[in-house]
Amino acid sequence: MLVSSLNFLHDLGCLSPVLTCSAKASLMLRKNPHMAISRRRIGATAILTSILLAREAFLIDKMAKGFDFRMTAPDQTVEEAESTIGEHARGLRRVKALLESGSWKEAQQQLRRNSSLLKQDIYTIIQSKEGSIRPQLRKLYSDLFNNVTKIDYAARDKDTARVWECYNNMEAALNDLLSKIQ
Repeated sequence: MLVSSLNFLHDLGCLSPVLTCSAKASLMLRKNPHMAISRRRIGATAILTSILLAREAFLIDKMAKGFDFRMTAPDQTVEEAESTIGEHARGLRRVKALLESGSWKEAQQQLRRNSSLLKQDIYTIIQSKEGSIRPQLRKLYSDLFNNVTKIDYAARDKDTARVWECYNNMEAALNDLLSKIQ
């Protein structure tokens, strides 16, 4: 029996195709054989797409060691952010010891972990400030995390000179930002 049409029902729990047959469509294919080729291509493309989407859904936990781009924790208050910002800033500064020892991978992992937590804290605090000082704080925020990203790339490339240049810039931006928000 020739499968003439593909209907994909996407259920949120799983991505499984449901194949259906139609007698009318199979008669049409006999009259026009070129339709069979295009339908086969469409069917193959649809099946491959669903396989790729399913694979991507299962591999989401692999992204856990990357940067976390969430801006604020949904239920984080300003008081909570202010109480943890010092601890997260110290964690970011502790990367220096790992960089000095040449533990590049560990430095990158700690940098990513602490920067994402610090990013949430700082953003929450900036949002609570009055509108006239927010642009200046956002500029410092941007400088800080751009340097964090540059350190990550330099550590990946094991570029010692670039790592220390970006670390010093990050440290200056962090000190400036913390002095303005506390």
